[in-house]
Amino acid sequence: MKILGIGSNYVTDLKDIAEKKKNKKFIFSKPETALAINCDIDYPVITNKLVYEIELVIKIGKEGKNIAVEDANSYVSEIAVGIDYTAKDVLNNDREFKHPWDLAKGFDGAAPISSFRPVSDFPDLNDINFDLKINKKQVQVGNTAYMINDFADIISYISTFMTLQPGDLIFTGTPADGIGENQKGDRLQLFVENELWLDFKIN
Repeated sequence: MKILGIGSNYVTDLKDIAEKKKNKKFIFSKPETALAINCDIDYPVITNKLVYEIELVIKIGKEGKNIAVEDANSYVSEIAVGIDYTAKDVLNNDREFKHPWDLAKGFDGAAPISSFRPVSDFPDLNDINFDLKINKKQVQVGNTAYMINDFADIISYISTFMTLQPGDLIFTGTPADGIGENQKGDRLQLFVENELWLDFKIN
């Protein structure tokens, strides 16, 4: 199973999408051991700056290579919501020395996610609302209409480089505003269409 993500994939103004689509897509990966499904996580000892980003996560339902954009959404079988965690101090060091991002993005617990729901539950993939509350305070709000590269764009692009297989997961980007740091003791609640999907604490 592959766990992939895309960086800088949301705008705050819909008018900016067309121009930003011209930019090169940035894809990264996380190991399977980063997953934490419906459970609390421990604050990682490797960082003093744990940065959260709420994201919708799509699961691939069938194998595909060089997938056409117009066919790509048929490869999505299920949707979850999760947090793409970054050890920001580790990342800053990696950037300084032009090292890969693997350790900053792939530590244990770096990918908490909810259970998955069938994609058939969503009549319009370009209009899904989701939000994050930390300690009962809303910190991020998103809607997939504000994605620079929608699900189909992401799937099609990745499939030109690697074969996508059933069970592969893709973190599809975070809202442009509200990214911040977590501390020990924080409680995170992730909602999709005003329904609580994931509720966990940081120990």
